[in-house]
Amino acid sequence: CLSSFSFLRGASQPQELAARAVELGYAALAITDECSMAGVVRAHTALRGTPTRLIVGSELRLSEGPLLVALANDRSGYGSLCRLITRARRQAPKGEYRLSSADIFERLEPSHVSLLWAPTWSELQQEGSDTFATRLQNQYAGSVWLAVELLRDGTERRHLQAATALSAR
Repeated sequence: CLSSFSFLRGASQPQELAARAVELGYAALAITDECSMAGVVRAHTALRGTPTRLIVGSELRLSEGPLLVALANDRSGYGSLCRLITRARRQAPKGEYRLSSADIFERLEPSHVSLLWAPTWSELQQEGSDTFATRLQNQYAGSVWLAVELLRDGTERRHLQAATALSAR
């Protein structure tokens, strides 16, 4: 989830998200602020001594359009994700970031990072979605998943069908 460190998108403080995850008996909580690790430290501190484990990650919007959520599988994955975020922030004006698919493919090690790709309905309709999916699968086989957000906007049935078809291909 996004915390309040993803400005204008996430509402709750990381420690509030952590407390609620423990209260609900979650086995784990993923903090995936947009191109940031800002919420991770507070969530980690809040989860210390609880049965709920923290999954560290970040949401990344690529300049070509796709939205990826990168999750660190281990300490090396955390380090490579932090380096990628630093690079993305340095490539853009203050308060922004810029990442291309090449940055992802060159800098995130498949054995240390898991990826979720959450294509929108319109992205699933675009030419090239199969190519991007194939490239993700080839490089991150076993550690990449297709994520679907059903937004109740009238496209959810077609969205799920298109994502299922892409997954099958």
